[in-house]
Amino acid sequence: MPPRLLRIFLLAGVLAAPAFAADPADYVQSVEQWRAGRLERLTRADGWLALIGRHPLEVGVWSVGSAPGNAIRLAAGPDQLGTVTRTGDNTLTFALADGVEAAIDGTTERTAPLATSSAGKPTYVRAGTVNFYILEQGGRYFLRVRDSESARRKNFAGLDNYPVDPKWRIEANWVPFATPRQLPITNVVGLTQDAACPGKAVFTLDGRTYELLPLQDSPDDDLFFILTDATAGEETYEASRFLYSAPPKDGKVVLDFNRLYNPPCAFTPFTTCPLPPKENVLPFRLTAGEKKYRDKP
Repeated sequence: MPPRLLRIFLLAGVLAAPAFAADPADYVQSVEQWRAGRLERLTRADGWLALIGRHPLEVGVWSVGSAPGNAIRLAAGPDQLGTVTRTGDNTLTFALADGVEAAIDGTTERTAPLATSSAGKPTYVRAGTVNFYILEQGGRYFLRVRDSESARRKNFAGLDNYPVDPKWRIEANWVPFATPRQLPITNVVGLTQDAACPGKAVFTLDGRTYELLPLQDSPDDDLFFILTDATAGEETYEASRFLYSAPPKDGKVVLDFNRLYNPPCAFTPFTTCPLPPKENVLPFRLTAGEKKYRDKP
């Protein structure tokens, strides 16, 4: 998993927990405030709920628009938005259709090159409430499309969490590896990439010892845990849940499971979320954090 992917999930998700509040009431309030921030980020106009498409982009010239007959048919937007071209050397350009009211990165250009997500700042094509950019992932290219007026965003049913319980804020021992290990991480569509794992968090619960392996780009970054437990598929999202923790300090890592949250795949089919490594499948019921999302009837 390339470093940029960890940044994507960090920016779109939530930050690691702040310092622990000694007063239980203050702690509960801090988690509730954190959850409110999580909800605000998730429901933004450019958030995961706005996604309406993820279209494979092979070499060739592809017409883009919402009308039938387009090679890439959008779920919303102009009938004819334009054409995207991908050459054999993966040069990408976009040409707006005649008369369409749209912009390429906010300019007046009608034809322009497209920078992909791997560039750090992709080129956005915008038409009204709809926009797209080129997602580069594992050597493949996709048109990722958003609509701030998407039905999924407008009809969002809210988040359901377990009650905050200080029991699930656990101080784990940090066991660093001599050098970071490359941990294979597979996503929901079967693509596997290696990611750096700097060590393991070891903790005891009800007399038993468990270990979790995090991902981390650099020593100053937060630890990123992808995990699941015995509630998965019934009370919580079946694929995984995410947790960020502050970097190790004095041989300790705080695992605040009250801040577990669902990956984007729990809300939309247009993402490719990472699955937990086998080491992070916990055998007990972790009744903390975010529950499975349930749409409105």
